[in-house]
Amino acid sequence: MPAFIIATTVITDPPRFMEYVKAISGLAERFGGETYVRGPVTEVLEGEVPEGERVIVTRYPDAAAAKAYLHSDEYQAAKLLRKNAGDVVVRMIVVD
Repeated sequence: MPAFIIATTVITDPPRFMEYVKAISGLAERFGGETYVRGPVTEVLEGEVPEGERVIVTRYPDAAAAKAYLHSDEYQAAKLLRKNAGDVVVRMIVVD
């Protein structure tokens, strides 16, 4: 059954965050990931969303593949770059 990683982020230091983006470029695809949505929140219909929040939805063949991506050595190393990119708030969840 397909699984999705839904990531939300607010980026306050775009040049530093781009180091993380470069480091993960093509990595999700190696685990069978296919990005369905990538962009800013354009309208809030209910609840509250931080200003500037972006959403990324990536589909994987199954939850095991999604988790393998998140736990891979390459992703873990790249995540360190994101951590040092200023005030970045990231939430990632797997839905299957």
